[in-house]
Amino acid sequence: MDGTVRAWVDGWVVSRGAAPPVAEPWGWTIDVGMYGHATRHVLGARGDAVDETTVRKVAGAVTGHGVWLKAFRDPAVVSGWLGGDWWIDPETGWLMTLPLTEEDVPRVPDGYRLRTWSRGGVTRLMVAAPDGSLAARGQIAPTGGTAVVDQIETAAAHRRRGLGSLVMRTLQQIAVRHGAHTGVLAGTPAGRGLYEALGWTVAAPLTSARYGPPPSAQA
Repeated sequence: MDGTVRAWVDGWVVSRGAAPPVAEPWGWTIDVGMYGHATRHVLGARGDAVDETTVRKVAGAVTGHGVWLKAFRDPAVVSGWLGGDWWIDPETGWLMTLPLTEEDVPRVPDGYRLRTWSRGGVTRLMVAAPDGSLAARGQIAPTGGTAVVDQIETAAAHRRRGLGSLVMRTLQQIAVRHGAHTGVLAGTPAGRGLYEALGWTVAAPLTSARYGPPPSAQA
C-alpha cells in the first residue's frame, strides 16, 4: 500500500473519531457511523496505480446509500468506472504533503483570540473574532512520524487577514513538537492555493464518490 495514503488514513480516523481501518486487499474500509456517511472505502494506491478493475470491483460490491469511495486519481478518469448510482463530487480533492520543521508562527491579528486544546490524540484550534464569533478553525492528528491536518476553515468575513496561515503554521508547530516530521492532508480546490503558498506539494488528485442520490436530492 502507498505510504502517504496510509498515513492519511491513520490520521484521518483519529481526527474524525472513526473506527479503526480494516485492511483490505485493495486498501481499507472505515466505519464512520453517520447518516450519509456510514462507511468509506479508501483505495490504497495513488495515480496510475489506481486501476479500473479494482475500482469497479470495490464499487460493484456497494449496495447501501451513504457509502463513500475515495480514490487518489483524477475524477475525470475514475468517474468513467463508476455506475449511475454513484454521486461524484464535482470538485477534485488533492492529497498533499509537507516536510515539517520548526517555523515562526504569525502574530495573532489585533482583536482576535487564538485557543488550542487536545482530546483523544487530536489538537483543535480556533480563532475567535473581536465579536466572539468563529473566524477560523482547524485540527491536527499526529500519528508517529506523520500528522494529518484536517477541517481547515476560515469564515468568509475574515478571509485575507492571514488567519489561514496562522492556523496552519500553529498546527504544524504542534505536530513537530509531537515528533512528526511529515504533514499530510486532503485539501479542496479552495484550500490548495493556501497550502501551496505554505510549501505543501500535491501528491495525487482525489476522487470522492458516494453511493446514492446527490446531496441536493436528499430529504
